Amino acid sequence: MKLPEECANMQDIRAEIDQLDRQIIAALGKRFAYVKAAAKFKISQTSVKAPERVKAMLQQRRLWAEAEGLNPDVIEQMYQNLVNYFLEEELQRWRSPSNSD
Repeated sequence: MKLPEECANMQDIRAEIDQLDRQIIAALGKRFAYVKAAAKFKISQTSVKAPERVKAMLQQRRLWAEAEGLNPDVIEQMYQNLVNYFLEEELQRWRSPSNSD
């Protein structure tokens, strides 16, 4: 990995961004594995949706965004979309008789 100031041209920058995006997507895949695993510990649809947990989680992501100099509204919306997708997947797993992958 090169630091941004070490990039000599746009090709270097694009390569570094692609590498970072690949790492971000891999991390999201790991996050999703935890979401799928969580379904077996949930006892109701309400526990799957966990609205208070989602609210607290989004607030924490806003604080992290601010600390990184990012727009907290944008980061919250991104996580809200991600959480909505993951919750739907978790609900499907929770509804399945075996609660498995």
